[in-house]
Amino acid sequence: MARWRALPGELDPQVREFAEQLRRVVDRTGLSVAAVADRTGYSRTSWERYLDGRLLAPKGAIVALAEVTGTPPVHLTTLWELAERAWSRSEARHDRTMEAVRISQARAALGEFGPAPDVGEFDAGRMALTPGVAGPAGVSPTMPVSRDTRETRSSAGGAPGGSGPRRTTLFLAGLAGVVTIVVGAFLLTDGGDPRQAVGTTGSPSPASAAPSAALPSGVLCAGADCTGRDAEEMGCSGDLVTTARSATVGTTLVEVRYSRTCGAAWGRITGAAQGDEVRVTVGPVRQTGAVTVAGDAIAYTPMVAVRSAADATACAVLASGQQGCTP
Repeated sequence: MARWRALPGELDPQVREFAEQLRRVVDRTGLSVAAVADRTGYSRTSWERYLDGRLLAPKGAIVALAEVTGTPPVHLTTLWELAERAWSRSEARHDRTMEAVRISQARAALGEFGPAPDVGEFDAGRMALTPGVAGPAGVSPTMPVSRDTRETRSSAGGAPGGSGPRRTTLFLAGLAGVVTIVVGAFLLTDGGDPRQAVGTTGSPSPASAAPSAALPSGVLCAGADCTGRDAEEMGCSGDLVTTARSATVGTTLVEVRYSRTCGAAWGRITGAAQGDEVRVTVGPVRQTGAVTVAGDAIAYTPMVAVRSAADATACAVLASGQQGCTP
């Protein structure tokens, strides 16, 4: 129908089919997006994203939509499961692309310090930098021989087959140079501060220490830095979040919300009432949120750092006395 935007051309076919089915369900009821949002407990902005194919709807939203439209939930949830797998595959491809970009940027930064040695140019048995750099005869090429070295060799009667100790010293000097370059390349490729890679001592600069340096634009925390923070304020919600697990307590839906990008999870309840609480627990850490204003139907907790969504459990504690948790 004319009220729907064209779905993104790059959508996976299964995600596209799922979005089209959601649109058909809404069209059959004649409900506006605002009405769908009001009846399901999910915001209008979220439903616009779900229906436009810009964000995969969480399972809880699909169950809620089925309830308010009288649609058998089994059909929608089956399509959702297929779309969720396709969406996860797309996210994995995106993560690999971002990793490749970071490696490319690190290599470009490494180029600022001069061309990196080609691994193929190393002599594995003799640790030479390049076969084109001259050294004393019988010694693995290391670095160009300095004037002082030439004078020392001449005064000592150093013929092309100089003494063993001198050869050993030059070899070790070359080896140290190789190790320095290799370690520096490793640190840069791994995202380290270029100044540290070339031997600067002291604490890292704030830019290199900040976890946001390698995060997408708008994301302000990752891992432990997210604990106790608001997901929306830190940029961890929206397109970056999925519902990992959910359960129904009475008429209230409780969910574990998870952002892989931020490495954090939080709890959320929808279809709730004033006085209802939601709790998220990760090991000994617990965060709590509650519906405090009459008429509100949604509450969520601050975030907790997690290694995976499976680490978190969300529970609803309702004002009526009912309680329940996600599996």
